[in-house]
Amino acid sequence: QVQLVESGGGLVQAGGSLRLSCVASGRMFGNYAMGWFRQAPGKEREFVAGINRSGGNTNVADSVKGRFTISRDNAKNTVFLQMNSLKPEDTAVYYCAAALSLTGRVRVHRYEYEYWGQGTQVTVSS
Repeated sequence: QVQLVESGGGLVQAGGSLRLSCVASGRMFGNYAMGWFRQAPGKEREFVAGINRSGGNTNVADSVKGRFTISRDNAKNTVFLQMNSLKPEDTAVYYCAAALSLTGRVRVHRYEYEYWGQGTQVTVSS
């Protein structure tokens, strides 16, 4: 079992930055591919960024490419999402997710992830 706790959300003006963190409980964090998803009111939960278990490969959605960066610190059981140049359309609840992985592949689909955090609200004002 893996428990995930997100933090770092909040209210920020357009053009600002936030850094989300997700701390995982349990052992063998390095065996899990990690991802960030978001869900805006009335919309489906969508992929934002993913990182493989070593941190050597990442993938970000086209909508945030060049603005968001995902990284991880396996020694601290933590995955990060650095969000720059935020836009009002980035407003959503952001979720951290974990997928047990035997390969170096980045996971991009919701169904590939077994564990989810409770989410953290990000609100970007115009």
